[in-house]
Amino acid sequence: MVEIPLNVLQLEDSGFHLLVEVIVFGVSFPAVVDTGASKTVLDKTAILSLLDDPSFLQQTSLISTGLGTNTMESFMVELPSLQMSEWKIGPHTWAVLDLSMINDAYSQLSIPPIIGVIGGDLLHPYSAVIDYQKQLMVLQQP
Repeated sequence: MVEIPLNVLQLEDSGFHLLVEVIVFGVSFPAVVDTGASKTVLDKTAILSLLDDPSFLQQTSLISTGLGTNTMESFMVELPSLQMSEWKIGPHTWAVLDLSMINDAYSQLSIPPIIGVIGGDLLHPYSAVIDYQKQLMVLQQP
């Protein structure tokens, strides 16, 4: 089991988001932990900025729902690893969407852009436990 620090981001409307630091290609980014999201998705703009060859981003015919639309272009990318604190998953294929709506909203609140949303496809298989009081997420090792 690995304890991963969370940052509770207070929003203007008395709500909050849970943020976790994610390392991709050796670069650290914030990501939202969303227990209601079925899939982990990465931001297309952020991923393209990290890829040496944009052809590694493969368009899919899958229809993405959520984020206020059901007509969003969807892509897939295989990353050599994704790391959160000491927890690390090896080569894995992730969904990629345009998360500019989220990042635009965060920008208006002076919050840095996120690389993605950590969803149930990662949280469930690794038995995620979120401790809001301690601001920690515990994951089983891959």
